[in-house]
Amino acid sequence: MTVKQNDLTMRPITGREELDLFSQLPYTLNEELADDLAAGRRRPEWMWVALRGERLLARVAWWGRAGDDTPFLLDIFDIDDSSADRDRVDIGVRLLRAATAAVVPADARPPEYNRAVPPDWREGGVTGRIVEDRMLALERTGARQFVERLLLEWRPETPLPEPKGRLAFRPVRDTEEILSLMTRILDGTLDAHSRDDLTRMSPREAAARHYEEELAHFRSPQDWWRIATLPDGEPVGFVTPARNDYNPVIGYLAVLPEHRGNGYIDEILAEGTRILSAQDVPRIRAATDLGNTPMANAFQRIGYVNFARRICMIWS
Repeated sequence: MTVKQNDLTMRPITGREELDLFSQLPYTLNEELADDLAAGRRRPEWMWVALRGERLLARVAWWGRAGDDTPFLLDIFDIDDSSADRDRVDIGVRLLRAATAAVVPADARPPEYNRAVPPDWREGGVTGRIVEDRMLALERTGARQFVERLLLEWRPETPLPEPKGRLAFRPVRDTEEILSLMTRILDGTLDAHSRDDLTRMSPREAAARHYEEELAHFRSPQDWWRIATLPDGEPVGFVTPARNDYNPVIGYLAVLPEHRGNGYIDEILAEGTRILSAQDVPRIRAATDLGNTPMANAFQRIGYVNFARRICMIWS
């Protein structure tokens, strides 16, 4: 499908042979595109470009899980910031509208937009303007900012604190145990996505959705997951060290409501990090909402560094 508007041509790429064209606009995800196409996490028809002649002015792409018929996230959207065109934001809007109409079913809510940006993007300058141009284009299609998240990384050369001995750790017994704990965790949660889920579904339904959409898709064994307990066996919290399609990650980290405020989060995070570190990994990634200060502080104390932020936008 090709859409022409005045001198602008908007269309999906033809396949792997056009990855060089699509990658002319820089972004860290460019290096993952070939593998994503091969694995079925991306499809050429989900990857659109806006061209004026042979020049790439904007691009947009969605990501999905292998085998899914519809995409799960909009995670690439770029406008050529070197362009002197005063209408560059308008070009982005036109591409978003044309591509969304072709990719997203008419009766469906568009997938959430997720974009990694430099941690200092709010300080202005060229970096800030680029991020703001993208967000403005998205807003003009009906999106709104939902949350900003910290993207964090731990490296093997970073020392870990020695266990304090206050907690014991054991593997998760079964899916029902982890779902039960995830349900209890939602009481008083500071996570924006979880809080939004709770406006539309029960805590158990929200926990099951999170499990099915994220934890169930990890590529690593559930034997890595740990329940933290007091010496008498009472659960305090849990952590799910894992591998996703790209990196070793701390997938989920939480303390039960009745045990918050005792500093247990540091010990649980350190244990999860220790389990992944034992796998001889080059790095460990994690994320938390900018507004979740207790969690962000815990990552900082264990030695995780904020290497980027993630802008999340949604369509109501």
